[in-house]
Amino acid sequence: MKLRNGFITYNSGSEQIMVAAGAASDVFRGMVRSNATAAFIIDCLAREITLEELTEKLTARYDAPREIIVRDLQKVLDTLRKIGALDE
Repeated sequence: MKLRNGFITYNSGSEQIMVAAGAASDVFRGMVRSNATAAFIIDCLAREITLEELTEKLTARYDAPREIIVRDLQKVLDTLRKIGALDE
């Protein structure tokens, strides 16, 4: 999976902002504000990555039980799917 072309991210203070440009704006018109954890996930999606690889990256970075990491990862991925920002 990978972040769809046309979804642009930038950092603003302590949060990451994502907007759609070009053809992606036909699918999503708005702005997504992400905390540090969601921003890390989105940054990992800049290039092709599997769910297992992404889970491993999060497990290595955060001191939390794997089931909580998986649950929170799924929430972020579900949101990205909902707005059409994820190529799978």
